[in-house]
Amino acid sequence: MNRSNRRTRGFAKWLLAGSALTALTVGITPAFADEQMETVVVTARQRAEDIHDVPSQDTAFTADQILAKGIESPADFLNSVPNVTFVSTQNAGTSFIVMRGIGQSRNSEPSAAIVVDGVPMTQPAQFNQELVDIQQIEVVKGPQGALYGRNAIGGAILITTAQPTDEWQARFTGGYESGPGYKMQGMVSGPITDDLKVRVSISDTGSDGHLRNEDTTDQSARRDADPVQDFNARVSALYTPTSDLTFDLRLSMDDLDTRGLYFIVPPLGSPEFNNPNFVSQPIDLNNSGFDKRKIYDASLKASYETSLGTLSSITGYNTVWEILTGDGYTFDPHGQSKIFFDFDQSQFLDTRTFTQELRFTSKTDGRFHWIAGGQMFYTQRFISTGNMFDIADEGVVPVFRHPTSAPGAFQPQGQISYLADGQNQIAWAAYLDTSTEITDSLELSLNARFDSDHRVNTTLTPDAFLHAALIPGAEGDKRSHTWSAFQPQAVLRWAVNDDINLYASYGRGFRSGGFNQTGVAQAAAAAGFDNVGDQFKAEVATTFEVGAKTRWFDDRLNVDASVYTTNDHNAYYFVFLASNSTQNLGNIPEVRLSGFDIDATAHITDDLSANVGFGYTDSDITKFNGPSAPLVIGSKAPLVSDYTLNVGLQYEHKVWDGWKGQIRLDDNLIGPTTFVIPVPAVNEPTPIARDPVNLVNLRLSLLTDDSGWQGTLWSKNLLDKKYNSEYSTGGFLFKGEPMSWGFDVTKRF
Repeated sequence: MNRSNRRTRGFAKWLLAGSALTALTVGITPAFADEQMETVVVTARQRAEDIHDVPSQDTAFTADQILAKGIESPADFLNSVPNVTFVSTQNAGTSFIVMRGIGQSRNSEPSAAIVVDGVPMTQPAQFNQELVDIQQIEVVKGPQGALYGRNAIGGAILITTAQPTDEWQARFTGGYESGPGYKMQGMVSGPITDDLKVRVSISDTGSDGHLRNEDTTDQSARRDADPVQDFNARVSALYTPTSDLTFDLRLSMDDLDTRGLYFIVPPLGSPEFNNPNFVSQPIDLNNSGFDKRKIYDASLKASYETSLGTLSSITGYNTVWEILTGDGYTFDPHGQSKIFFDFDQSQFLDTRTFTQELRFTSKTDGRFHWIAGGQMFYTQRFISTGNMFDIADEGVVPVFRHPTSAPGAFQPQGQISYLADGQNQIAWAAYLDTSTEITDSLELSLNARFDSDHRVNTTLTPDAFLHAALIPGAEGDKRSHTWSAFQPQAVLRWAVNDDINLYASYGRGFRSGGFNQTGVAQAAAAAGFDNVGDQFKAEVATTFEVGAKTRWFDDRLNVDASVYTTNDHNAYYFVFLASNSTQNLGNIPEVRLSGFDIDATAHITDDLSANVGFGYTDSDITKFNGPSAPLVIGSKAPLVSDYTLNVGLQYEHKVWDGWKGQIRLDDNLIGPTTFVIPVPAVNEPTPIARDPVNLVNLRLSLLTDDSGWQGTLWSKNLLDKKYNSEYSTGGFLFKGEPMSWGFDVTKRF
């Protein structure tokens, strides 16, 4: 059976399975639970409202759902949302969100606005971190730039941490996982005085890892490629000196010590070289290197209630520091490189960001309400990359702000290449969001935002390294540019009745352009990559969407659906240049994205609930410039999966007095995924799609409300699916996590 037929049959099988489950939830109406599903309150439009009334596809995970699903990282919830995937690769600070075909690349801004407790997360390198003590997560699809600004081109991800409580309470969790590894988490919350409440959350996790590094040059040195040690802490304080005035302070940090760059590269010229389905070659590194990242966050929200509405000030400060080292291409043991040359690599990132937003939100008791505000960002960023000779096999020396030697010094850890850039960024925005209830059942929202993003990039590469690489220019050279965009949005919602809401929307999203490292344009042209320069263009996407949000059988079954089409201009695509070991962004002038989402949740009986989500995206590159245009036009956009299917079943039943058992099964199917565009210059004229990946998670819990005890036995990737989480041009394959299991014990006080 050929691959196309296998995909078709696999797709049909899972589509039938999802349809059967949906039909089951509808067909057994007499067995539906006696109680309705709880109302989920969301803030997608920056005001609290029933999720059923929000005119967009909004998936929310409440505190109970976060606990039941075992959500502890972004991948745990993003891969459960229709038409959304999360790609992990390379290192902790590099991960990609793909939302309705709007993708992300290394060193690019994310494809969705990420907002934590109202504060925008400005650095993509900080997103992939442990989620501890979270109250609610919302994923809003479709351009949300009018409210959430640049990067909300594909949607918005809103994360709300648990707030301080009126009474003292505490929670402790201890766990074991199959790495082997451990988990220790604790939370304490309560009032200090009548008007001051605090909450402290701490998490310490570690694991030896799950992916084996064979290291064939030294059998005694075999160890896992992906060990991890992560310490995460957060302190929140809520101060209400008067009934009208509130201060909300959050301080957090994350200290991660792990490894990265454990790619495999199949034999050059073999049939498997550019095949993302090739999983039989083991990881085989002599220099595993390390990945160390430190994140510090501080935010202060002040809210003042007036007779007309709420005046809010939101201030944030963030730092991200990450050093990554490891073997260089082709990621083989010393002396066994497929290119007959051994080298190591290092990448260093240091960023600091200050944000300030002022917002006024009118009261919602009339037919007309509005939100107006302004926002400012200031960012300083330093990034360096370098290649070093691997002669003595003594491990990798990290390279920070200065090279380790003169260029070309043939000595252990002698510097082959070194590139460094500094960047200062000042961005500002102004926005207005309005909603008018034309009639009792018809609402019109007209929203607009203007974003301006000014960046100054300074070449910090020493002249000797620029000359050695034949890169024009000199240390200290500056490049600057301002990218700006107007982001309008119009949404019409019709409440047919209490159970059916229909909507139609038009929206534009914007993602700023930026700078590749100095000298990339010349190196990319020499390597045969089109539309790659020292500067990449801003991306603008325009989306039309029609949808419905419905409730059936007295709110025992909710079904939401939408159809959309997006015209995406200057989408990003990733280019790795081996000549200088740089990670760069190119532009695809035009991509057409069309698809639909269906998301259903059923409260079948008092004990059994289910959810089914299906998303389909058809991506088509309609414009491309350069010699490779005839091959690229008509191909799929990079990283876009054809479809996703999510099925969840949860069964709860009383076991004995005061105790109940809970079984939770989640099955996430990611359809065929084409990771790259055709690149004939590197003998990849027709990229191969990764076959569908089916990941099953299972959780078995025993819990009680009286004594506060809960025990959970869990497994991720229960069927031990072997797959590559990412493929990149040049044969780079990054293995997905195999099956893991563990148990947690929680005590609430």
